[in-house]
Amino acid sequence: MRRVIAGLAVAALAAVGVGGAAVPAGAMEDVPAAQRSQVPDVIKVPAGNKKIAVMPANGVQTYQCTGGAWVFLQPDAILRYHGRPEVLHSKGPVWTSVRDGSSVTAAAQANSPVPNTIPQLLLKATGNRGPGLFARVTFIQRLNTTGGVAPTGACTEGATASVPYTADYTFWVAA
Repeated sequence: MRRVIAGLAVAALAAVGVGGAAVPAGAMEDVPAAQRSQVPDVIKVPAGNKKIAVMPANGVQTYQCTGGAWVFLQPDAILRYHGRPEVLHSKGPVWTSVRDGSSVTAAAQANSPVPNTIPQLLLKATGNRGPGLFARVTFIQRLNTTGGVAPTGACTEGATASVPYTADYTFWVAA
């Protein structure tokens, strides 16, 4: 069943033209410092945590017209690891492993604005379910964001708009 759901999600995102390459934990250490994105202090993970994975995401940020303004509704994205779809990211926000069914729900703790794109975030886990990849996740960072900004201008009540975005999600556990 999970493979069917993952397959449908991959197909849905492929229809809007999203895809990506994997970045395993530690891979950024091979990139020269001048080319790495610097993590702003406000969204750095507290000491006592260690990185377990970095996964590029491709998806959409969906907005709904409410009271004449575009309001964030939910994210929908696929995160890849070693080139394979491994995680579904959806409303909650929640991240669910398609490999082992584990999940983590989190809440934003801090953000770092980025011009013309959605902000980078530090999220703290509020719930973990099942054994597996996300069983012990404590923090998540959304880094290197592109796109995903809410539409501007007038809108029709109830209308929705899904805006493509990319980001790198970094997952942390207690050391």
